[in-house]
Amino acid sequence: MQNEFADLQLPATVRDFQPEWGLVLGSGLGPFVEKLDITHALPFCEIAELPQSAVPGHAGRFVFAELAGKRAVIAQGRVHLYEGHTARAVTAGVRFMAAVGVSKLILTNAAGTANPDFLPGDWMMLTDHLNLTHTTPLLGGPHFFDMSEVYSQRLRMAFAKNAREPGVMLHEGVYAGLLGPQYETPAEVRMLRHLGADAIGMSTVLEAIQARALGMEIAGFSCLTNWAAGLGKRPLSHAEVLEVGLSAAGNFARLLARGLPDG
Repeated sequence: MQNEFADLQLPATVRDFQPEWGLVLGSGLGPFVEKLDITHALPFCEIAELPQSAVPGHAGRFVFAELAGKRAVIAQGRVHLYEGHTARAVTAGVRFMAAVGVSKLILTNAAGTANPDFLPGDWMMLTDHLNLTHTTPLLGGPHFFDMSEVYSQRLRMAFAKNAREPGVMLHEGVYAGLLGPQYETPAEVRMLRHLGADAIGMSTVLEAIQARALGMEIAGFSCLTNWAAGLGKRPLSHAEVLEVGLSAAGNFARLLARGLPDG
């Protein structure tokens, strides 16, 4: 598939940086970059081909920085289908990362936990996903790509080892990606649980599909910010998502600080 960013004219500091890793930060996780040694920051609005997010908790910029000793480009925020964007637009950031050299991508999100053993404030590493958005960024042709292993087993094993060392609670499970923007009903959560979902959110799955189609190696992480509907006693709110995401960002930073896999 054509990458609209292949011939993009970029500042020299960006063009010469040559990041190997990409990282997309979900709701509430933007402050993760504050302690990094930033080489350059590039707002989404300076790239005409990139859609702009209007969702609180998504700053809307790419940060080029050293991450655990590796060169990385970090997306502080993303856009979503529920904002009125197409699947192609939602995944533009992934194609931009591929254009600047990223070959390994970490996707993060804020999600509701549907698994009673996974507590709010914990992290879950994605083993697989359910794309329930009813769309794909690959529309428009016979773009047949194998999705047998979307989330790299090699990366999962490395990050699971990292989690044991600093004592970060890291579950593993299946993420269900829905359209949103409304939260799910208790009946829908029960259905999703029967389908095998451990966490439920409104992002990530389309980015993962696009990244695999581009040949990237992917790891995915859900910050479990709240109980899914019917499992907790509090009404669901985006403010809670941002609050828990902010407090859990430190554990994610400690996980990555143990190192990123080579190769």
